[in-house]
Amino acid sequence: MGSVWFLQILCILGTAGPVLSQLQANFYTQTCPNAESLIKDFVKTHISNAPSLAAPLLRMHFHDCFVRGCDGSVLLNRTRSTGNQTEKVAPPNQTLRGFDFIDRVKGEVEKVCPGVVSCADVLALTARDAVVAIGGPSWNVPTGRRDGLFSNASEATNNIPAPTSNFTNLQTLFANQGLNLTDLVLLSGAHTIGVSHCSSFSARLYNFNGTNGSQDPALDSEYAANLRSNKCRSANDNTTRVEMDPGSFRTFDLGYYAQVLKRRGLFQSDAALLTSNATLALVNALASGSLQSFEAQFAVSMEKMGRINVMTGTQGEIRRNCAVTNN
Repeated sequence: MGSVWFLQILCILGTAGPVLSQLQANFYTQTCPNAESLIKDFVKTHISNAPSLAAPLLRMHFHDCFVRGCDGSVLLNRTRSTGNQTEKVAPPNQTLRGFDFIDRVKGEVEKVCPGVVSCADVLALTARDAVVAIGGPSWNVPTGRRDGLFSNASEATNNIPAPTSNFTNLQTLFANQGLNLTDLVLLSGAHTIGVSHCSSFSARLYNFNGTNGSQDPALDSEYAANLRSNKCRSANDNTTRVEMDPGSFRTFDLGYYAQVLKRRGLFQSDAALLTSNATLALVNALASGSLQSFEAQFAVSMEKMGRINVMTGTQGEIRRNCAVTNN
């Protein structure tokens, strides 16, 4: 595929967006000069022993940014609003993993520079460094985020795109965060790594649109039969995990887009990318393009996402413990 066609598609979908925040590179140069290298080294050392954790950490960063912006609110167990159920207990976050890993990273930074580096920045940097550690792309992570004081479960439920989302819902939820259709397709490419619980897509196999025994016609029938026979053998299976990009779920590559075109994306939200001419064109371009081009564009969308509604300056606080607010 020619690069000119690819660039034309990006222009049609709209790559330009509003400046979502004022962060800066090397924000901690004066206050904690070794912070970013410390985080990078810790992540590189430990992700090599647990490479499957890269995808959950990336997903956690995504879920954090879609609720109140990238403020570390997804990490909270309790907040200053007494009795509030936090984002952690919301359905989209009940299968998140890696909270203990973020706590360990934060603990290492606190030993060197107590009360200086925010949990929001720790999460953003850790997600990037974890992807790099498994051979995936890097992207710029400007820093200076402050930590939020509140976390609300209902906000997570309402703002995080569900695996059952259709195209209209996806477009709306992304637009609410200042993200466009290009960002939607590129960030969906993160599904090239990681696994999903059967419960996130079993309705496509057993109960599509609430009809018992029905199957989603947008899902390849052969693939669906294989899932029913060998993976998700029951509509009530809440424990089995399935690769989102079969054959290369630990490799950051273009396999996800090839699977989507074969109607083998696990989620309805994956299939939804084929229902719009604009997003279908970009999926086709990515699937037949170069990995280098995908990684470069993915990096742009990741940096853009990491700037969503961040707090800076004197807003919020710098949490000492990522799971609780300071007071």
